[in-house]
Amino acid sequence: MRQIFARLDGLAGWVAALRGWPRAGFGIVAGAVGALAFAPYDLWPFLFLSFGALVWMLDGSYAAYPTVQGRIRSAAAGGFYYGFGFFLANFYWLAEAFLVEPERHGWLIPFILPGFASWMALYFAGATVFAILLWGRGAARVCALAAGFGLFEFIRGHLFTGQPWNLLGYALTPNLPMMQLASLFGIYGLTVLAALLFASPAACFAPAGSHLRGRGSAAALAACLLLLLATGAGWGAWRLQNTPVASTGTKVRIVQASIDQAEKWKPGNADQIFEEYLRLSKTVKDGVGLDQVDLVVWPETAIPVVLENEPQALAIIGDMLPEGGALLAGSIRMVYDDAPNGSSRNVYNGLLAIGHDGRVIDSYDKIHLVPFGEYLPFQSFMESLGIMQMTGIRGGFTAGRGPRRLDLPGLPPLMPLICYEVLFPDEVNAHGRGAAWMLNITNDAWFGRSVGPYQHFHQARVRAVEQGLPLVRAANTGISAVIDPMGRILGELELEKKGVVDATLPGHFPATFFGRYERRIEIVLWLLAVIGCILPRMRQLNNKLE
Repeated sequence: MRQIFARLDGLAGWVAALRGWPRAGFGIVAGAVGALAFAPYDLWPFLFLSFGALVWMLDGSYAAYPTVQGRIRSAAAGGFYYGFGFFLANFYWLAEAFLVEPERHGWLIPFILPGFASWMALYFAGATVFAILLWGRGAARVCALAAGFGLFEFIRGHLFTGQPWNLLGYALTPNLPMMQLASLFGIYGLTVLAALLFASPAACFAPAGSHLRGRGSAAALAACLLLLLATGAGWGAWRLQNTPVASTGTKVRIVQASIDQAEKWKPGNADQIFEEYLRLSKTVKDGVGLDQVDLVVWPETAIPVVLENEPQALAIIGDMLPEGGALLAGSIRMVYDDAPNGSSRNVYNGLLAIGHDGRVIDSYDKIHLVPFGEYLPFQSFMESLGIMQMTGIRGGFTAGRGPRRLDLPGLPPLMPLICYEVLFPDEVNAHGRGAAWMLNITNDAWFGRSVGPYQHFHQARVRAVEQGLPLVRAANTGISAVIDPMGRILGELELEKKGVVDATLPGHFPATFFGRYERRIEIVLWLLAVIGCILPRMRQLNNKLE
């Protein structure tokens, strides 16, 4: 055993001693390995290797530089390299969107992917700088890293509209039993716990002469966290077996037409696409016809027209729906506001609720738009340079007002979420608005058969567990599903499959532990990590004073 420990100490020393391009390359590879912890791979143990490498890189920053300024520069560089690899591997699928119209956007791929990964890597650089300022022996450096990532992953999810895709905490939700932890801690709380867990084994080892080893405290922390993880997974399995889920009795049909994004907006295709949605909506599947369905759901921007401005199409939809039935459909909305110099046009990425009489009962407009996809920063200036966002709509989309609940006749109150709005737990807060279920309509056709749609689907499932609410998800090319409040899939259509999903909408739970306390849980866990860094320093100071 001593020999094994000595070799691991030697490996820690080798990593810590890396400088220049070898250090940059090692950090990028280590970050990329960490991406395997997320859907659809869910190889979460790889984060022990990935995060362990980051611990030893920061040990090198601490040991090699006696000044605070030197440690900060080295830690920032190490965190940036690690983050660049992590985000490049996690977001490579963005290239798929630029290949939908390669003649317009394909040339941007060599600039966008490294540029975006570099921007995201700045958050990891901030996390490692924060950590190195609190770095210490043994478990103290684990807590420092957790405090840094807990803070900067939260900042990543909120700053500049936020980009909380694949937060570190999702690595602790690879299966249903472990996913139940989201109902207790939320994704930002799980992020702190994940950083603690995945960094702690490596902290048992340190470069020779660095005075950072503290093997006993790091091993104790690693053992406690592994026990907590095993206990949490056991509790999750028990919860899945012993928690009944009621039924609302509402019959839902999700339509997945699987329309190729490259074909969707071509002139002349709108009628054919509309007919396809009508045909699928009327499908008799396993003996269930449209007359037995209470609600039909079409995905984000299902039809390439402004649907509420098409009275004939609305009338056809009304004739199709059974008495008392309704259709929820994603559609672009155009609203003209009177202005002194004429009228100004606002374009919204919307959701329409259409009744059996063909009238639009209510609508919701997306509030959290995708930067560079649905709008551009400094929109007018960028357009004057000939630069357009991915959707190609001049002026970009306008953000709606919200979030808000929809109350529709005959249906439980719902929280609408369009596309990646489902990634923002602070904005969902569906229980606080009295919603009984969540609806997520999206169009992941932009990303083909890459990992992107799988990751989006997984994060949506975690939101259902976090909130204790069922989720209905309609995606143009998949993955469409009905999910119960514990993340179980009740009906599903896989990626690029054409068809319908029929399911009875499950009931909801009372507010989860996370739903009741939300931000307070995240703050408490973060403060505990900070205290774990500070206490050893205070003890050392007291010993010196004595």
